Amino acid sequence: MVKTLYVGNLPWETTEDDLVQMFSQYGSVNSARIIQDRETGRSRGFGFVEVADEDSENMVQQTNGATYGGRALTVNEAQERQERQQRSRY
Repeated sequence: MVKTLYVGNLPWETTEDDLVQMFSQYGSVNSARIIQDRETGRSRGFGFVEVADEDSENMVQQTNGATYGGRALTVNEAQERQERQQRSRY
């Protein structure tokens, strides 16, 4: 089974390969993605890493609060995306 971890407070220059390399130290990584701004294509400073279920707890413990690129990372299990309500224009 696979779990998805949220990784926040990433330096802007972080790549998906960087995430794979960072988390591979602690277990099996299936994939990683950095979320980018739709208009500029620039990193939004967070991403997601899909990892083996049995490795996820250790990965969170090892990386949450760790310093990467001079920034303290926020790592936790990703939550289901909530549907956003559409705003009225009037």
